[in-house]
Amino acid sequence: NDTIWRPRSSGPVEYHGKMVTLKWGLAQSENYISAWLMKQFSPQAVVDIMQRMGIRSFIDPVVSIFLGTSDLSVEEMVGAYGTFVNKGVYTRPLYVTRIEDRNGNVISTFTPFIDEVISEEDAYLMTSLLQGVVTNGTAVRLRLTYKLANQMGGKTGTTQNHSNGWFMGVMPDLVAGVWTGWEDQAIHFEDLSMGQGANMALPVFGIFMQKLLADKDFSVMAESQFEAPPGFNIELDCDKVVREQQGNPFRQREY
Repeated sequence: NDTIWRPRSSGPVEYHGKMVTLKWGLAQSENYISAWLMKQFSPQAVVDIMQRMGIRSFIDPVVSIFLGTSDLSVEEMVGAYGTFVNKGVYTRPLYVTRIEDRNGNVISTFTPFIDEVISEEDAYLMTSLLQGVVTNGTAVRLRLTYKLANQMGGKTGTTQNHSNGWFMGVMPDLVAGVWTGWEDQAIHFEDLSMGQGANMALPVFGIFMQKLLADKDFSVMAESQFEAPPGFNIELDCDKVVREQQGNPFRQREY
């Protein structure tokens, strides 16, 4: 209908129109950065890679899909994020791996579907980007409020009209997802003050992780580290790269 669609930003206006890094854009959940990326590769290309990463729900290939316009399940999201932790290999979540009778005899075993979707190098880069969200982005309260010091990444998410809040957390040995919302999408928060993933879903993840790492059977996870692939030599300090290439120090939002 010849109208212009523009994604809105809830971040500081002083950054609008300025050169920023993808790591900063992801950490701050700036929608216009996602819109720019979508324009470079096309919505259909994004849908194609999502489907290879286990998203089986219908996704309309439109530019606004990065705003959460499609209905997805927690199982699909956990499987997709697991691709980054599993070094580029998608592994479909499996609820039952073995069935035994009451005497311990194995009746049946099950193995998950796996598929190499992206390179190990790209997967490691994604874990670095996701760690930025926890270090100085929308999930920084996992450090400040919930005192989680282990290596982890994550992503907050808020769907249209503040109807659903998401948080996806990744660790070297674990991927966990939290969805909060209503089956009836007409029920939603009025604004972002409470109706965002950082306020709706992230606290659930924070409490879950506190209890998990306090359990002696899982506390070893706190020492796990993301492993760089052999020969990896890409500079992960985006600020350093910007300073060297442009001679213009990139200033991140402070917390």
